[in-house]
Amino acid sequence: MRLLFAFILLANFVFSQGMEIGPLMQNSSISSVPKFTTKLGGATFDSTIIYLPDTLQLPFLDEFSTNKFQDYVLDYNLPGIYSTLHYRLLNPATQEALSANAKFTEQPTFRRYYNTLTSTFSDTVFPIIQVKVGDLSQYPVQYETLDLYPPYYIYDTLGIEDLPDTVWLTNPTYFQDVARQFFAPVNDPSKLWIDNYTYHNFRYAVNPRTLGVVTFDGLDESGYPYQIGSTSTNYADRLTSKPLDLSTYSANDSIYFSFLYQPEGLGDIPEATDSLVLEFYAPELDQWFHVWSVNGDTVHPFKAVHLPITNSKYLKKAFQFRFKNYGSLAGALDHFHIDYVHLRALSYFDDTLFKDFAFVYPLNSLLKTYTSAPWDHYKNSSDNKMTDSLLVLVHNGSQNPENYQNGQVVISQNGTPQGTFTLQGFTLAEQEINFAPRTTHTSYHNFSTGTEFNKSLVGNQQVFEVKANASAQFPNFTQNDSTEFLQEFYNYYSYDDGSAEAAFGPTGVQARLAIRYDAYEADSLIGVAMNFVPSVNDVSNNLFLLTVWDENNGKPGEVLYEDDVFFPRSPLYGNGPNQFLTYYFTDTAKIAVGTSFFVGWRQLEGDRLNLGLDRNIDHSNTIKYSVNGGNTWLTSPFPGSAMIRPIFSTQLDAVLSVPEIVEQKLTIYPNPATDIISIQLESENEEVIIYDSFGRIVKQEIGKSIAIGDLTKGIYFVSVPSISSKTAKFIKL
Repeated sequence: MRLLFAFILLANFVFSQGMEIGPLMQNSSISSVPKFTTKLGGATFDSTIIYLPDTLQLPFLDEFSTNKFQDYVLDYNLPGIYSTLHYRLLNPATQEALSANAKFTEQPTFRRYYNTLTSTFSDTVFPIIQVKVGDLSQYPVQYETLDLYPPYYIYDTLGIEDLPDTVWLTNPTYFQDVARQFFAPVNDPSKLWIDNYTYHNFRYAVNPRTLGVVTFDGLDESGYPYQIGSTSTNYADRLTSKPLDLSTYSANDSIYFSFLYQPEGLGDIPEATDSLVLEFYAPELDQWFHVWSVNGDTVHPFKAVHLPITNSKYLKKAFQFRFKNYGSLAGALDHFHIDYVHLRALSYFDDTLFKDFAFVYPLNSLLKTYTSAPWDHYKNSSDNKMTDSLLVLVHNGSQNPENYQNGQVVISQNGTPQGTFTLQGFTLAEQEINFAPRTTHTSYHNFSTGTEFNKSLVGNQQVFEVKANASAQFPNFTQNDSTEFLQEFYNYYSYDDGSAEAAFGPTGVQARLAIRYDAYEADSLIGVAMNFVPSVNDVSNNLFLLTVWDENNGKPGEVLYEDDVFFPRSPLYGNGPNQFLTYYFTDTAKIAVGTSFFVGWRQLEGDRLNLGLDRNIDHSNTIKYSVNGGNTWLTSPFPGSAMIRPIFSTQLDAVLSVPEIVEQKLTIYPNPATDIISIQLESENEEVIIYDSFGRIVKQEIGKSIAIGDLTKGIYFVSVPSISSKTAKFIKL
């Protein structure tokens, strides 16, 4: 297992001999959190909260090893929260609110006098009423003074002593309304950014200086395209600092703003017309100014930008800065990455060192080959399955050679130490006495001679905490010289780290994709978990047949299992990070496999099905595909790991930590049915999936009763995956 340093050119897609790779249209690793301004919906700002950020002091430093985005809590009982009430209609002379039942129209209204003797009438238009009208759809409220009229007509008959008739207009345009705006002060100097549209991650950049970067692309803070399917380009992500107090500084204080940037990384190449932009905010002018930008380019090592701040318009109490990117709004495209944002005084022209000693990437497994494995397979194995070449990358940001020090890897479980392994400093420094200045050092460490996870632990699964550290002697940021992860043992094997950087798959009708696994012991499979990711084309209705092969001279051999052609599958997408969805074998089948086998699919249509590709860990040698009916098998040309995981029939069900459930028979009534079907289930909380006769999902709901009135007439199949792998059939009349 090795970390990727090879780069793939991603425009909209890249293909080779029937295998394609493309960008993501969605990033499930990003979760939706409240924005800087939280809206509850509706046409007004009523009952929304504006969070008032605290003002920070210099220095400002974020090397993105941890999340420093401000969190916002939607709570009207927060300490210090207050509100203001705003009226839509005001008296322009006094600025006071008009009465609650005030209504007006912009069309002239009048009083009509009708003469019964002459059968004639005359109209007198009502006098204009000036009203100050506010727009309550956004805060602060913008008012304009309009010439309006009362929302009614009066009809009066001359010579007849009766009351005049009043005819009111229906739904007049202007009426009194109110909106209450809430304000919540924020006081958390450990958080540096007021918004969270960018993607904080540890995997998208190539050889960053420290753990963690921020990535700009065409996805919003929820991981979805700003404009899905759009071909237009515009400003997309932005990253805005909290206000900073620069009022006590002058141009002589040598204030410098520095950061590192990289285009593409392991993502999509930004075109020359795309750009990364930096802007400064002048508080007293209430205006943002462009101070720096760079056009799109292919990947290169991180470059430093170092800018002095001398203009007095920025040396104010509420100075801010922000980054934003210009590119495609249609998905995870046109990537830029930034790192090590630093604003400080008493700097100088060539102070671009970014001095630190840091891990470049997090570690993700102490196992050889796999990032996870079934616990019973691991504890039953007689040989040591620990890696003999754990890859560690550290960067010495000092301008001087630094003496090496030993590092350490500590294994714990529930906080109780299980073992310690020494990372020899001599090896970390690549057989030298010192770490060379401004250099990334690559080293490999052997854990296979004695170090193991405790195989005596009982249970169906185990999770271990693993923390590694490696440091130098000069002062540095300690959060960057350590990294930790969870080593998980459940009921599946995995090559990936849980995050997809691209979508891939073979192309062509009847094309096959097969991923090889060398298990610790022979066992039986009950299904396969896959991480499909949305890409340029929507293939969620495309069909494939789940397939298992035995191994024959390093390639897929005899087919051990394949779905019935009348019950094909479709790509399913999960929400949230690491969303692998399980495809169970039909009829509760358990497929016996040896220690070497392949899992994958035979697709029925020609489009790429967009399986997730983890581009940080390269196991491309395990990825085989065929475009000629399985007669010839080729190896994937794209470095990476397929995000597909074979699930074994251990004592764990495929849903982790849940005991295997005895299958129930699916009973549907009435059958045939017209409007509603009922399914005999013990719980109201079961997921019910309805397929059409082509195997496509037409409904996916929770509950015992499913409305089917919107389905066309025909034969359908019902599946309840949590209780049975069998399907039941019903007829829609």
